[in-house]
Amino acid sequence: VVQLVESGGGSVQAGGSLRLSCAASGYTVRNYCMAWFRQAPGKEREVVAAIDQYGGTRYADSVQGRFTISKDNTKNTLDLQMSTLKPEDTAMYYCAADPRWLGGHCYQVAGEVGNFGYWGQGTQVTVSS
Repeated sequence: VVQLVESGGGSVQAGGSLRLSCAASGYTVRNYCMAWFRQAPGKEREVVAAIDQYGGTRYADSVQGRFTISKDNTKNTLDLQMSTLKPEDTAMYYCAADPRWLGGHCYQVAGEVGNFGYWGQGTQVTVSS
């Protein structure tokens, strides 16, 4: 059974940093297209960053240069290092995974929530001004 469990959320002031982690079980993160999504109150869930099976990454314009997505194949986790946080980064953050999308297809489909079959329960990030 594939399971994803996020951790690392919390409250931070603008300009601060947080590191989110998503612990995976039932599969190997190296073999899956994975992504971080976020959803703010009253808004649709949106992709923040995606990483494919070869370590290639892609970011939303709003977080480019501030966030870094990575996989730790030893720990079998997906991580998101967030720096220079802004109040508009406040949201529930979710990790997602799917084995179907290989290489560049991972980015092509990452914008659609429905393209990911496995989800964590989310971790809250709150950034105050």
